Amino acid sequence: MTDVVTERRGVPVLVCDSDGPPIAGVQDALDVIGATYARADVVAVPAGRFDERFFVLRTGLAGEIMQKFVNYRIRLVVVGDISAQVAASTALRDLVTESNRGSQVWFVADLEELDDRLG
Repeated sequence: MTDVVTERRGVPVLVCDSDGPPIAGVQDALDVIGATYARADVVAVPAGRFDERFFVLRTGLAGEIMQKFVNYRIRLVVVGDISAQVAASTALRDLVTESNRGSQVWFVADLEELDDRLG
């Protein structure tokens, strides 16, 4: 499967392939943002695509990547089980909780949960 734009609950979403290139830095995030060019409002990225540093908040990688999506007004959705990372970090747990209260960055277990959030 490749990255594909699909409509979910009336919202164009770029659903990224789990076998795509890793997102290990800001330029990788910008490449994903560029792939949405006027085609999608939301990008759903499998959690496994993110470099492990993304989930270690002290590295700053998550903040940098999330800020790029905010700057370009593209909603970022991290899709998948990150329970091990959340269990290991109170800061990450707090980030996930706060992000999911907002509308710009969400952490969801699967695409069905994304559909529920979009509905």
